[in-house]
Amino acid sequence: MSDADNETSLPKDVDTYLRKLAETKVPVPDIDFTVHEMDDGSKVSTLDRFCKDVQAPAVQIPTSELFFSKEDSEKPDIVFLKDHFYREGRISDEHALYIINKGTEILKEESNLLEVDAPITVCGDIHGQFYDLMKLFEVGGNPAETRYLFLGDYCVLYLWALKIWYPNTLFLLRGNHECRHLTDYFTFKLECKHKYSENVYDACMESFCALPLAAIMNKQFLCIHGGLSPELNTLDDLRNINRFREPPTHGLMCDLLWADPLEEFGQEKTNECFIHNHVRGCSYFFSYHAACNFLEKNGLLSIIRAHEAQDAGQAFLKLMLYHLNTKTVYRMYRKTKTTGFPSVMTIFSAPNYLDVYNNKAAVLKYENNVMNIRQFNCTPHPYWLPNFMDVFTWSLPFVGEKITDMLLVILNICSKEELADEELISEPKSPETPTASAESSERRQVIKNKILAVGKMARVFSVLRLPYGTLALGAEGIKKAITSFEEARRSDIENERLPPTRQEVDAAEHAKTKQAIDAAIEEVNQDKELAEVAEVFVKEDEKRRSLKEATIVAKAGVMNSSPPWI
Repeated sequence: MSDADNETSLPKDVDTYLRKLAETKVPVPDIDFTVHEMDDGSKVSTLDRFCKDVQAPAVQIPTSELFFSKEDSEKPDIVFLKDHFYREGRISDEHALYIINKGTEILKEESNLLEVDAPITVCGDIHGQFYDLMKLFEVGGNPAETRYLFLGDYCVLYLWALKIWYPNTLFLLRGNHECRHLTDYFTFKLECKHKYSENVYDACMESFCALPLAAIMNKQFLCIHGGLSPELNTLDDLRNINRFREPPTHGLMCDLLWADPLEEFGQEKTNECFIHNHVRGCSYFFSYHAACNFLEKNGLLSIIRAHEAQDAGQAFLKLMLYHLNTKTVYRMYRKTKTTGFPSVMTIFSAPNYLDVYNNKAAVLKYENNVMNIRQFNCTPHPYWLPNFMDVFTWSLPFVGEKITDMLLVILNICSKEELADEELISEPKSPETPTASAESSERRQVIKNKILAVGKMARVFSVLRLPYGTLALGAEGIKKAITSFEEARRSDIENERLPPTRQEVDAAEHAKTKQAIDAAIEEVNQDKELAEVAEVFVKEDEKRRSLKEATIVAKAGVMNSSPPWI
């Protein structure tokens, strides 16, 4: 077809062209995207939840009409909040601050040392395990009808809402985690900022400073989070503490939150009452004699504490109530000589702590001078990625690693015989000038660097990807790697210490990551196989350049030998 024919067949204006395009346009197929056909031919609605047995999360922020109770317009609706939080729902910053500030007002009016009566249910650490807290109330009793004493380490919003409703029957003591240092080091501050705001976090910190430090239960038991102190002689020492502050790293207030009984409690090989607590990095271990002396001096029967995840002890001096062969979270220590009652009891109420301890939880119910331990197992809960990452951010290192792996596979398509072949360039090279030789050498190095850079990227992504090590195996891999309570405790022992500052943590993590990346890059530099691949690509590039130069020279020769009239 001639150029003239082409010109006449084309529309001469845009409107005509668009009209022709519309006439020949293929109609868009009518697809119902609300229906999806499965591999087996069955059809499902894309508007319905595929897993109907999993409750849909609450995505709407509740209005004030939903948030406040119909019975008392100045109190939050705890029935609604329980269901809303159970469905992973959030409330507005305004409502969160309302709960925290109202709770703080009540806590500020309470004394350092509470006096609570029986019947009562005593609970240990909760550690933010909301779904297990709901199970705890099933086992321990409805908060509307049961007196509760919690010993620290909480789920804040729901417990503070309950405190607003039941200020005289639900009591909260301060734990070691209720401070700026630990909430910043672990994920509490991050969660506040992720779900709410820093204002909510600051309100929590103010409220934590208002929490009482201890309680006398039924005029018989001292209830605290941690343990005894060499500075604690009488109950008046507790009443005289200034609690409205951040806990110091030493002294009476620190010991009440951090101290532990000696592991060989009752079988000590030393006469010292207090020994530096090397596990926590602060405070003390207190001995059987220290506990007995304090109890006798103050006319008390026993010390009830939390602070430690517990397994069933086998030693005869650590007296258990029942289920001696099961993992549990209460522990009774050697009896005092004067009363015949265990001098110290530890209670822990977070089942399957950190999702790896595989422990049961327990609450202590005391009524009519009878003490009962009620145990319960963990409740299934939603899974969150580390540090509240979204899936896209979490997956980036994996995607980067796989892409660079693919690039390396593509680069490594030559066989060993081809890598060993030195005669890839068939045409003889023309003599190079010093300038051309330098440019060629520089180009060789550039190509090598690019290929090595791909290898370095692959190694670096393998270092940066999360989770790392055992965590990369997932929940099942963790279960196989950590098979016993003691293994879980050993793995978690560093997190039981008074942590370093955030700046120190960030610097250590930066140094650790840099060291790992440097090691990965050095590994690439020593990778002979990758170097051979780079060498092949250099030779291929030289071959192409040589052929291109020969073609240019040949064309120039033809032009020089042509007749002048061409």
